[in-house]
Formats: sequence, C-alpha cells, structure tokens
Amino acid sequence: MDDTRRRLAAVTVGCAILVAALGALFAGQSTADAFDRAADAPVISLFAGHGGLALWLASPGTTIPAVVLSAVIAVACLLTGRIRGALLAIAAVPVAVGLCEVLIKPLVHRTYIGQVVYPSGHTATVFALAATITVLLLASPRPASPRPAMARPAMARPLRVLILTAAYLAAVAVIVGVIAVRFHYFSDTVAGAAVGTGTVCGLALVLDVVQPRSVGARWMAPVAKRAR
Repeated sequence: MDDTRRRLAAVTVGCAILVAALGALFAGQSTADAFDRAADAPVISLFAGHGGLALWLASPGTTIPAVVLSAVIAVACLLTGRIRGALLAIAAVPVAVGLCEVLIKPLVHRTYIGQVVYPSGHTATVFALAATITVLLLASPRPASPRPAMARPAMARPLRVLILTAAYLAAVAVIVGVIAVRFHYFSDTVAGAAVGTGTVCGLALVLDVVQPRSVGARWMAPVAKRAR
C-alpha cells in the first residue's frame, strides 16, 4: 500500500471513529449539551429574522443541487475518459446519505425538536461533493509533453485552488445554514462532514482496487498513483 492509499485509509478510519464516538456520546439525546449550545447560539442569534437567507445557505446540501452537481462532475469525468471518477461522483452522495439516513440516524436516535438529526444529511451531502472534487482534482492527469505544456500546471493550479475554495465555502455555508434554521446541532454537522469525507475516501480506495483490465486506457488512472 503506497502513501496515498495509506492516507485515504487513515482518513476513512478516522472519520468512522469520529462518527462512532460522537454517536455513542449523543445517543438518545434530545437536548443540546453545553458545547453545542455555545456553538449554536451565536449562529441562531445572528440569523434571527433571516430564515430565508439561512435556508438559502443550506440549499447546496439538498437533493436537487446535489444531483445536478454530481451529474456535472460525472459527465466531466466521462468526457475526459475518467470512468472511475464518474463512478465516484455518482456513488458518493447516495452512499453518504444512505449511511446517514438508513444506518446511523436510527442507531443513534438523537433528536432536535422531535426530528432525528445525527448526523446531518445536508452536511454529509455537501462534504461528499467537496471531497469528490478534491480527490478528482488531486488525481487530475498531468500534461505528458514536458516543454510545450510547461505553463499549463501554473495556470491550472489557481483554478484548482479556486474550485476547492468554492466547494469548501459552500460546505461551511451549509453548516451555518442548518444550524441557523435549527435543523441540526453543531456536532451533527461535524459528524455529517466526517460521513461525507470518509465515504468518498473509502469509495476511492475501493475503486482504486477494483480495476477492470478490459477497459484499458479509458479507465481513470488509479487515484493513489495520480495523487502523488
């Protein structure tokens, strides 16, 4: 296992441990603890009377934007011959949301105003998208010809930084939004971020191992090898 695979595995395991530990801590809870109260109160106060804005901030974590963004990423990968990248884009959000809604929420059963809230599906969704973009950008193939393409990496890097910045700003906006409208406690969003990130890292590892040889050059080069 090379260094990149080790890092992906470490992130996956670390996220799983974090979600499990917080889940055990908050299992069956129906009120915020002191930490969540301290974290949530300023956000709720700031957006008092601005519920529409808070909902707008949370919107990137909802179904339609997530489906559209996943489709855009998948199509971009297909157009560049990155089949596994497309599979990652298609699978990331459904798997992350499925883990939240089908497995973790019923097990932990933490509630907020009568709704089961741990972990945050909105946050898992947007962090799954952000982590997918991160993996694909870090795995982006480099130009093959050294001299004519010398300027391309310098031009590509600012664009990659801009895309990643936008992705994680959207993720932070979703966290703020779901806290402001009282959909979630802050710790729910921490767990949601861990579910989304860990899901993508885990899927990237699986897709890096399961490589149909018959597809040949059309199959995206292994994430672990390209991300060095």
